Amino acid sequence: MKKILMTLSFALFLMACKTTSVTTPKNQVDVSIDLVNVKEDKVQVTVTPPTLTTEKTTFHIPKIVPGTYSEDNYGRFVESVKAFDKKGNPLKIAKIDENSYEISNATKLAKITYWVNDTFDTESGEGFGEGEDVFSPAGTNIKAGENFVINTHGFVGYFEDKKEIPYSLEIKHPSSLWGATSMTDMNSSNEIDVFNTSRYAELMDHPIMYSKPDYTEFNVEGMDIVISVYSPKGKYKASDITPETEKFMRAQKKFLGKFNANKKYTVLLYLSDPSSKDAKGFGALEHTTSTTVVMPEMMPLEALKEQLKDVVSHEFFHIVTPLSVHSREIHYFDYNNPKMSEHLWMYEGITEYFANLFQVNQGLISEDDFYKRMADKIEQANAMNDKMSFTKMSKNVLNPPYKDQYLNVYQKGALIAMCIDIQMRELSEGKRGILSLMQDLSNEFGSNKPFNDEDLFPTITRITYPEIGAFLEKYVAGETPIPYDVYFTKMGVKNTKIQVPGNPFLKDQRKPYITIDQSSKEIKTLPNASENIFMTTLGIKANDHILAINGTNYNLDNIYDLIMSSENWKEGDEISVKIRRDNKEQILNGKIVLPKEEKDGFIAIDKSKDTLKNAWLKG
Repeated sequence: MKKILMTLSFALFLMACKTTSVTTPKNQVDVSIDLVNVKEDKVQVTVTPPTLTTEKTTFHIPKIVPGTYSEDNYGRFVESVKAFDKKGNPLKIAKIDENSYEISNATKLAKITYWVNDTFDTESGEGFGEGEDVFSPAGTNIKAGENFVINTHGFVGYFEDKKEIPYSLEIKHPSSLWGATSMTDMNSSNEIDVFNTSRYAELMDHPIMYSKPDYTEFNVEGMDIVISVYSPKGKYKASDITPETEKFMRAQKKFLGKFNANKKYTVLLYLSDPSSKDAKGFGALEHTTSTTVVMPEMMPLEALKEQLKDVVSHEFFHIVTPLSVHSREIHYFDYNNPKMSEHLWMYEGITEYFANLFQVNQGLISEDDFYKRMADKIEQANAMNDKMSFTKMSKNVLNPPYKDQYLNVYQKGALIAMCIDIQMRELSEGKRGILSLMQDLSNEFGSNKPFNDEDLFPTITRITYPEIGAFLEKYVAGETPIPYDVYFTKMGVKNTKIQVPGNPFLKDQRKPYITIDQSSKEIKTLPNASENIFMTTLGIKANDHILAINGTNYNLDNIYDLIMSSENWKEGDEISVKIRRDNKEQILNGKIVLPKEEKDGFIAIDKSKDTLKNAWLKG
C-alpha cells in the first residue's frame, strides 16, 4: 500500500509537470482605459484579446448602439489603431471601413492599442467628419482631471464572433475622481477600478461617469438609487435634485409593484455649457440598471427638476421593455450590421406611455393634465405620416423615408399603448391593463429569452383577447389611422375644445412677444405685447425693456432661463417686473395672469364610466 501510494504520488507529480508546459486557452477580453495620461484631449485604450485560432480576425468599434436608432459610427472618434505580438512587434492591420480593422497573423496577437477622441467637443451641428452629431447621452466626454463620460461603446471595441465571452475592464483614473456606475468595482485602489462582465453587451449596458464626488444615495423598496451630478460651474449639486427625484422614483417603483427586481439603479447627470465646446443634445439614454442624462446647466432648477421627472421616468421604465421583454434583434444586437426590430411601438411607445400614466396613477399630475398630455401627442402624431405602418417603420427606421418618422415612437407609440390599455380595461371590466400585459410577457419570455419578431402579435393575442390582436394588425402593422375618440369614449372621456395656459413670452410656443435689443443686449417687448394679457395686466407696453423679474436680472445671456422658468409660473402668484421705458426705469408689481390658448382636448363627462375610468388611471 505504501509503495502504491508513492507510485501514484510520483505519477501525479509527472502529470502536474506536464500540465504546466501547456498553455491554457484564454477565453476573456481584457480592456484597459487610461484616464490619467490624457494627451491632446484623447485617452489611450489597450485591448488584450482571447486566444485566437484563425490567421485573421476583425476588430470592430460599434457603428450603432441599442436605444439610439441612428448609425453614429463611433469608429470615427478612434485613431492610431495598432496591433502587437507578445514581444511588442507590430502586426499587419488594415482598416476595412470606418469602424472595422482586419488583423493578420491573429494567432500571434497580444494586444491592440488606440486613442479615443470624445464626442462632446464635436457637437457643432455639423457633426464630426462625415457623420452627424452623436446624441449627447450616447456620447463621450474627456476633460482631463475633471470629468469623463464613459459610454463604454465609445471606448471599447470587440472581436468578430467574440461578443459572448467575458469582458474585464480596468480604468486608471486620477484619485480625485470617482466613477459613478451600477457595476461593482473589484479593485480596492482609489486610482484603479476593475469591472467584470459576462459578455460584451453587458459591458455596453453600463456607462460610467468620473468626476469629483457629488452624489446622493437612497433606497426604494430594496433598490439602491445613486444620483451623480457633474455641474461644471457648480450651479447645482446632487442634493438639489434628490428630493424630487426620490419622490417620483418611489412613485414609479410603487406603480411597477414587483415587476422589477433590480438591486441598484444609477442616474448619471451631466450638466453642459452649450455656449462652449460642450454637449448640445439634451435628453437621456436608457440602460438596464442606469441612465445617462444630459441637460443644460443654465436651466432654472424648477425647470430642470420637471424635465428630469419626465426624462428619467421614461428611461427607468425601459427596465420593462426592451430590457425585460425584447426580440432577438435586441438580445443579440449587431453593433455593426444592425437588424432592427418591428416593435418600437412597444420598446419606446409603452415606455413613454408608462412615464405619463404613472404620474396620474400616483397623484403627481391631475387627470386633466394627463388628458392634455395625450391630446398634445395626438396633435404631434397627426403632423406626421399617420398612415405609415408602425411595424414597417420600426423595421426600417435607419433608412429614409422611415427615419424621418422615428420621433413618432414617442407620440403615436404612446397612443397605441394607451388604446391597448383602454381596450384591455374594457374587456376585463377593469381588472387588466397594459401593465399586466407586460408582466405576462415578462413571465413568458424575460430578459434572457428573446422572442422572434413575428411571434409577438400572436403571443399577445393568446394571452389577452382576440380584439387586441385585431387592433395590432389593423392599427400597428396596418396603415389605418387610429380613431382616438372612440377609445376615449369607452372611458367616458370626450373630445372638446379646452383652454390651456400659454407662455407669457411665446404665443402658441412659437411666436415670440419679446426680442433682443442688439445695441444693449437687453430684452425688449415687441409690438404684439398689447395682445398679451400677462403684459397688459402688469402695464408692460410695446418697446419696453425688461431688465429684471422678481429680483433676477435678465438679458441675452440668460433669456433661456427666463423662458424656461416662466413655464412653471402659477396663475395668481405675485410678480415684480423691472422695466425701462423712455430711458426711465420703473418697477411694475402685480399678479401673474397667464394668456390662454384654445386647443383640442379631452374631459371626463360620462359619470357612468367612472369605475372603468378609475381602473384605467388609478388601478
